[in-house]
Amino acid sequence: MAAAPALKHWRTTLERVEKFVSPLYFTDCNLRGRCGPWSPAAGRPQPCASSFPSGEKPKLQPPGPRDKVPAAGRAGQGRGRGGGVREWTVPRSGQAALLAEDPGKVRPHRPAGPQAETGRPPACAHRPVPRRLFGASCPVAVLSSFLTPERLPYQEAVQRDFRPAQVGDSFGPTWWTCWFRVELTIPEAWVGQEVHLCWESDGEGLVWRDGEPVQGLTKEGEKTSYVLTDRLGERDPRSLTLYVEVACNGLLGAGKGSMIAAPDPEKMFQLSRAELAVFHRDVHMLLVDLELLLGIAKAQQLEWVKSRYPGLYSRIQEFACRGQFVPVGGTWVEMDGNLPSGEAMVRQFLQGQNFFLQEFGKMCSEFWLPDTFGYSAQLPQIMHGCGIRRFLTQKLSWNLVNSFPHHTFFWEGLDGSRVLVHFPPGDSYGMQGSVEEVLKTVANNRDKGRANHSAFLFGFGDGGGGPTQTMLDRLKRLSNTDGLPRVQLSSPRQLFSALESDSEQLCTWVGELFLELHNGTYTTHAQIKKGNRECERILHDVELLSSLALARSAQFLYPAAQLQHLWRLLLLNQFHDVVTGSCIQMVAEEAMCHYEDIRSHGNTLLSAAAAALCAGEPGPEGLLIVNTLPWKRTEVMALPKPGGAHSLALVTVPSMGYAPVPPPTSLQPLLPQQPVFVVQETDGSVTLDNGIIRVKLDPTGRLTSLVLVASGREAIAEGAVGNQFVLFDDVPLYWDAWDVMDYHLETRKPVLGQAGTLAVGTEGGLRGSAWFLLQISPNSRLSQEVVLDVGCPYVRFHTEVHWHEAHKFLKVEFPARVRSSQATYEIQFGHLQRPTHYNTSWDWARFEVWAHRWMDLSEHGFGLALLNDCKYGASVRGSILSLSLLRAPKAPDATADTGRHEFTYALMPHKGSFQDAGVIQAAYSLNFPLLALPAPSPAPATSWSAFSVSSPAVVLETVKQAESSPQRRSLVLRLYEAHGSHVDCWLHLSLPVQEAILCDLLERPDPAGHLTLRDNRLKLTFSPFQVLSLLLVLQPPPH
Repeated sequence: MAAAPALKHWRTTLERVEKFVSPLYFTDCNLRGRCGPWSPAAGRPQPCASSFPSGEKPKLQPPGPRDKVPAAGRAGQGRGRGGGVREWTVPRSGQAALLAEDPGKVRPHRPAGPQAETGRPPACAHRPVPRRLFGASCPVAVLSSFLTPERLPYQEAVQRDFRPAQVGDSFGPTWWTCWFRVELTIPEAWVGQEVHLCWESDGEGLVWRDGEPVQGLTKEGEKTSYVLTDRLGERDPRSLTLYVEVACNGLLGAGKGSMIAAPDPEKMFQLSRAELAVFHRDVHMLLVDLELLLGIAKAQQLEWVKSRYPGLYSRIQEFACRGQFVPVGGTWVEMDGNLPSGEAMVRQFLQGQNFFLQEFGKMCSEFWLPDTFGYSAQLPQIMHGCGIRRFLTQKLSWNLVNSFPHHTFFWEGLDGSRVLVHFPPGDSYGMQGSVEEVLKTVANNRDKGRANHSAFLFGFGDGGGGPTQTMLDRLKRLSNTDGLPRVQLSSPRQLFSALESDSEQLCTWVGELFLELHNGTYTTHAQIKKGNRECERILHDVELLSSLALARSAQFLYPAAQLQHLWRLLLLNQFHDVVTGSCIQMVAEEAMCHYEDIRSHGNTLLSAAAAALCAGEPGPEGLLIVNTLPWKRTEVMALPKPGGAHSLALVTVPSMGYAPVPPPTSLQPLLPQQPVFVVQETDGSVTLDNGIIRVKLDPTGRLTSLVLVASGREAIAEGAVGNQFVLFDDVPLYWDAWDVMDYHLETRKPVLGQAGTLAVGTEGGLRGSAWFLLQISPNSRLSQEVVLDVGCPYVRFHTEVHWHEAHKFLKVEFPARVRSSQATYEIQFGHLQRPTHYNTSWDWARFEVWAHRWMDLSEHGFGLALLNDCKYGASVRGSILSLSLLRAPKAPDATADTGRHEFTYALMPHKGSFQDAGVIQAAYSLNFPLLALPAPSPAPATSWSAFSVSSPAVVLETVKQAESSPQRRSLVLRLYEAHGSHVDCWLHLSLPVQEAILCDLLERPDPAGHLTLRDNRLKLTFSPFQVLSLLLVLQPPPH
């Protein structure tokens, strides 16, 4: 089956032959030798340097391995295991070398702080038993073990029943843990010698000594010995007991038959070596004299180490004080660069930078994100606001179609913010330190003459383990060799300082950095993406209501600790192989559990905040209707009734405030708008009309007409139908969960329904609806309710799918009666345009793109917007708007997307521009429904609004308590300009504010940012897509 697309689409295959017909894709060379790591949370290997003949330079390296961040310490996952050491040791490459391409211009750079002793190598940094380095050896005295499917803490594991074991024993299966008790007796004749434990097994190991984790062991990562003593003394004990915790997964995971296949649940592992040996330090000294500098790019991993291995964490802090352990990155995890909301991206930096400051005394000055699937155009502004002006990545080297033209350049974001960016020209973050790689790094550099330095990232960074001694030896020999660039071990800070010192001639790239690969990650694992969107909303709502309760109630305690915990769960799952869906089944299941925790605890916190807001208010017990958006809303709601039933009501709620429950419908005054009319014709078609838009569905549920009533303008293309479900064959060349190839478009197959399946649901008045069933395939079916509410400018499509497919892609299409060469897509804190044509290879490469809550196709005076509540994949080709709904990849999770799904999308025709028509507000309303919260005490009898903004161009996105408020009574507000315009506006406040100050995204006040409060209003000025944060100091509560 996998070969069928290559045979059918010969043109596409031939165009890609240079990039895909290589040993990297069609042999298993990456499973042997010194290959990069692989995470069971995702699963891709890093190419071996030896895989390429000398001089061969493939234009596309295979997408590299996936970090283990989300896996570590998470039940039921292929964690980086080995007790966690492998995950913290080194970031993506934990070691960097600085290359000077013009030796005449190079200035010496030294690692910051006191350097490591050069007399002995870092523990565990030996190749598998080079015989000239090891002398006499002897077996361990006693070896025993036990197996467990659990992740046991050390104190519990050592109490278990250990049984005799020996070298050659097998253990497993996948994801279990085998604990070994290793009893050692060192021969008397070895006094004065350096003694190592030599250990080789298929799994990933962690050595425990005296109750502390001391070193990771992995044969695939070339870490196979542990230093017992650097010199055995006369009085030193000759006997000791160690424990080795071995995870039943390899460095490259446990895929069955291929690197990215679903894990093999029956795979067994073997212990092949366990012995003591004398290490010849004098021989080693002849080979190497090195200084070592390690780094870490994820605060989450350090937090795990701190909570689970406090002794080890203290050692990390000591190394950091000496300048040998360098925090980089600034974020909580290495998150995806496309799908998280703007506020979630801010929180990645807020949590990460605060953690690094608290634990290591300083924040990161570089954003370090080597592996993610694209980079939002708002990242430069977010970096700026979080104290970062430097960015390192290399993912765009994996572009499928176009080679990115720069390696060192300035990146200008949506608002005009600029950061200095470096792509290591070696196009890898797991190099081995070979001469070939160093020469490639120089030859590849597209900015030679503009920049004379570049990074060389080496080591097992992706799966963990860092550099091996062999890599360090090679680079030491290359440090000052005739005919080669000068190589120095360096730090990110030193690298970027060198680049900044010679940056006058650098080019500037404006807008998003779009990765021309892995477009399938916008859609894979739809349930994860739905959980992400819902939890972003829940945390937004909890923070707002808790802030209002804090301001209005002296007794209310803001749930700061609970919210931090919930935010960190969400941020963890925005790791670039979780929210994207490119993870194994156990990771996906764990993510869903985390989302359920956020929902459950979030709803509890919402109820507590609502109760505090109601305290002391007159009125009957019952419900509080809450609007968490910064504009007034009049909408139809389904209000709960006793016995579990619901009744519809038209409610009006002020901006960021609440309103009492309206009287029953029979007691409400006449509707201010035309009610919804529902008519079913004799041919089975149904028309829904609310006086704003008129919707006509054919007997199978397809949209034959969508008219903007006031102008009579038809939105659906002549002779076409909308709400057309289409099915595609979806067989990527290799990366199943990650990729969708452009040739899938040639397999388009409309899903046709049967006449007579359309029926009227709600018959009109406040709401009208029609519903139908659709058999997608023999195994999958769909049901949908098409809903139109009174006064609503868009029609909603509530959809339920039972999906049981393999390598299929489901989309829904809307051909528009609109002509434009550009379509607009929402991104974080703004929007951007992408082409609707394939004029160039850069246009063609965007055949599948990402968007957040809406996309729009407009011509002068009219447009059509497609909204959604949990989807990200999209495209507009010509005049057809397409929303990607479901995929069915089989690796690395064979169950991905199988099962039941619910989602809603909506269609909104509009007059004029999408900005003036309120498309942005409509998409927010679809994603942030009005809340009906129980009020245990009497609910307020009148409406109340906390905040409102005078301009529709400005969105008040976030209201939260300040992170470091001494009295815990300060709020942070985050606003952004959403239209792409310069605008002045007034922010109206109803809270007791004492002082207002501009601050950055890390909530640090601007010394010149004090604002004047006039009549409970603040005047704010925005440039296009600018994000502003305000610190509001509340007045002391009344006693």
